[in-house]
Amino acid sequence: MSRITPFASPLLLGFDAMEKTLERISKASDGYPPYNIERIGADNGAPERLRITLAVAGFGEEELDVSIEENQLLIRGRQVEHGERDYLYRGIAARQFQRTFVLADGMQVLGAGLKNGLLSVDLIRPEPARMVKKINISVSQ
Repeated sequence: MSRITPFASPLLLGFDAMEKTLERISKASDGYPPYNIERIGADNGAPERLRITLAVAGFGEEELDVSIEENQLLIRGRQVEHGERDYLYRGIAARQFQRTFVLADGMQVLGAGLKNGLLSVDLIRPEPARMVKKINISVSQ
């Protein structure tokens, strides 16, 4: 059985990398940690922003890493066990995670902040400059 993808059209050239990225994202569907994505409207001349907020209770600043690799925003968390503890009951697991968000061209990360167990990452997409390029046609005789 062959699968028809949205990028199968002969009019869409060079989108094979995007198709592979979409396949990889659809396979990685771990729900931890939970997150929100919200749109923050433009105000006082500042452009519209996006905010990704992850619930990272129990993680300290030194146990979290936010980075950009190529066109992906990677958020990683790794808790380190501090000494020997004798738990009578352990319901809070020291679990590591990696959450990946694919960024469109031109997206920029403004910054990240940790408050009350919530990690917020602010993104902005500057208004793209409209570009029209004239292509010269060579005529051979």
